[in-house]
Formats: sequence, C-alpha cells, structure tokens
Amino acid sequence: MLTLISDTDCDMTPSLAKEFGYKVIIPMPYAIDGKLYHPYVESEDYDHKSFYAKLRTGTLPTTSAVSESVYIKYFEPEFADGNDILYVHFSSGMSNTFENMDKAVETLKKKYPERKFYSIDTLGISAESLNIAMEVGDMYKAGKTAEEIVEWSKTEVSKFPLYFIADDLKFFRRSGRVSGLAATMGNFIGIRPIIYVNEEGKMVSIGKEVGRNKAIDRLVQYVEELGEDVKSHRITIGHADCQDLVDIITAKLKEKFGDDLKIVVTMVNPTIGSHCGPNGMGVCFHGKHR
Repeated sequence: MLTLISDTDCDMTPSLAKEFGYKVIIPMPYAIDGKLYHPYVESEDYDHKSFYAKLRTGTLPTTSAVSESVYIKYFEPEFADGNDILYVHFSSGMSNTFENMDKAVETLKKKYPERKFYSIDTLGISAESLNIAMEVGDMYKAGKTAEEIVEWSKTEVSKFPLYFIADDLKFFRRSGRVSGLAATMGNFIGIRPIIYVNEEGKMVSIGKEVGRNKAIDRLVQYVEELGEDVKSHRITIGHADCQDLVDIITAKLKEKFGDDLKIVVTMVNPTIGSHCGPNGMGVCFHGKHR
C-alpha cells in the first residue's frame, strides 16, 4: 500500500486530505510569545482569522524547522504497517527542515529496508503547493503508481507558477525570505510588490504596482500570458485573510476564462502567514513555466 503525506505549509487541511487521499498531514510549527503551536494537532479546525487578527495588532510570530524525531514520528507507523510513503511537501528552497527529513528517512530505512520512500518537492508554498498536491491526489485516486506520479512531477511541478502581492512588508523584511525586495520597494506608500516563486523554489520580488487594483490586474495578466490549459486544471487562490481581494480577482478571472473556471480558495497557513503577514494574496495556475 502507498500512503500519501503532505504538510500544513502546503495549505493542506484535514477536509482536503480526506478528499484527495492524504492520510497524514505534518504540522509545521510556529511560535507566539514563546508558545509553540502546531496546526490541526488538537483539532481538525484552525482559526485563521484569529491568527491574522493577532498579526494586525503587532504580533510577530517565529517559525522553526521540524526535527528528525518528529519526521520519524509521522513516517515510522506507515513503514511499520507495511506501507510505502509518498510525501508531497513545500519548497526545500525555503527551509532546512528537509535535512532533518532526509536524516529521518535514512534512519528508518535501516530499520525497514524493504519499504520505499518517495517525495515530491513542490518547490512552492501555500496555494502553489496545494494545487500540485491536489493533482497528485487525483492521480493517486485514479490508481497511478508512486513511480508514475513522481515521473509526472519531474516536468509538471515547474508548470504551476505562483504570483502574489503583499501588504505589510515588515514581515518579509524581518524574515529575509524574499530576494530583491528592497530594490523593488523604494520608499513609496501604497506600493504593493509583485512576488513569485522561482524554479529553485525561492521567493523573488519582480516588480511593483501602486494600489491593490493594479496589483490584482497584474496577477490576472500573468495568468493570461503564462497560462497553459488553464481550464483543464484548477486555479488556486491563497489569501491571508483578505476575502475582498479574493472576490475581486475571482470575478476578473471568470470574466477572462468563463464562469466554469475551476477555482479553489485557501487561507494561507500560519507558518507562511508569519512571513507574509495579513492581506496578502496569490494565484497559482497551470502555465508554460514559472
């Protein structure tokens, strides 16, 4: 048997996991005022709005890598039950947590040499990773083997671009996760940077727009210019508690591509939200390239 695993940095939720065949969601931790939180561990629900409300009052969470022992905690029961694992995870270019994952797999392989571990690095985050994870879930439910799915990922992962806009840049400035941000911003008020995740799975600032409407129009423009078989795939929209922006971009996308466009809206998970802050929004679609 094959067990599908994902993590909360992919915006995977318990309800989506059930829908797409994922048995395990690894919670990516964050801390506020020294207290560590693990999404969905104590409950299948997570209060995203309360999290972003705290950020709006000045709270600055911190994030940390998952330890080797935690990965073993989630992987070993599957190996012990005779299952192989396919882990669809967020970008290895954004965290050193995957060094710990590799150590955990190496440790477990010695104990369970007959078991196989496969991984798909989405080279993305949030709505981008979720889009890929849902495609993988579709193939898994259709009976595709792990080898077939991994082979698919070798060409298709790079065809799910994510472009997004940010609002309060103090979060990104503190984390230092976005290259080129200072050069893009200058000292102007009301400017929204345009950020994307590149082929290496890293966030890069590639431009700016004045005001949210122009910024949203630019996201739609990327879908138009880079889109490939857009209507044959899902469009995922990830937002950091700004449903008003989601409504605007949804209307614009449907105007361009039709009301039958397959759109999935997700609230950006708290560990990624700790870096981007509230009021950010991104769109992921099937494209020619990133």
